[in-house]
Amino acid sequence: MSGDVTRPHPLMALVGTWAGTGRGIYPTIESFDYLETITVTAPPKPFLVYQQTTRAPSDGRPLHTETGYLRLLEGTDDTELTIAQPTGFVEVHTGTVSVADGRTSVHLRSVFVARTPSAKQVDAVERRLLVENDLLTYELHMAAMGQPMQLHLAASLSRQL
Repeated sequence: MSGDVTRPHPLMALVGTWAGTGRGIYPTIESFDYLETITVTAPPKPFLVYQQTTRAPSDGRPLHTETGYLRLLEGTDDTELTIAQPTGFVEVHTGTVSVADGRTSVHLRSVFVARTPSAKQVDAVERRLLVENDLLTYELHMAAMGQPMQLHLAASLSRQL
């Protein structure tokens, strides 16, 4: 990723393959556990490629997947994320990234959520990621199906070597 060579790029802490477990909750569904893998790669372009998959812990069947792009706006700590999901959603987020005491924190809020006519209603999404050493934790908050913004997903993933 291009940028100021005197300052390490803060999003590079996300690069790698991460695997672990998570928990999903929401008033309109039954709570569930999941296995997750997130892969973030840095092509020779000014953005990162984000790919996520989840599976059921009981039998390994696929549950969810999403793909997107994350980029830091040059000269700032502002970042943008675009996500596409095969369930009929596209999310556009803006936010900030900060690095302090060896921890990289990314906080993103949707500025636009689009859906196909057959997709469930999702009004807004907020993503909070924290990388500390070889641990990535995140929370995804969502306003959907007539419910206010609230926690939907939380996971803890370890960097795979």
